[in-house]
Amino acid sequence: MQPTAPLFRRLRRLALTTKQVNGGYFKGTGSGSMGWHTKHGGYIIDPEKVRTYVVPKDLKDFKLTPFVTKNMEPLKGDFEGDPKGGLSGERYLERWKRENGTD
Repeated sequence: MQPTAPLFRRLRRLALTTKQVNGGYFKGTGSGSMGWHTKHGGYIIDPEKVRTYVVPKDLKDFKLTPFVTKNMEPLKGDFEGDPKGGLSGERYLERWKRENGTD
């Protein structure tokens, strides 16, 4: 069974899969190998293949900012009087009704 000509044109624009081409096509994930497997089932990591990122030492005059500010204090939930804490189903339903209205 073959697809119609207009449908076939749309199919050609999609990314290739391993079922559409002959043997020898391997898409992969782009992760790359960091070493090799041994015959005993182990794995040896090659330090030259491991990705390392070098951060500049002096970042005081750096104009770009990080995605998350370093000055933010961690927030803690207020669950006083609730023995189950933040995992209480009743508390969840209360908040849902408050924010979305009753059904």
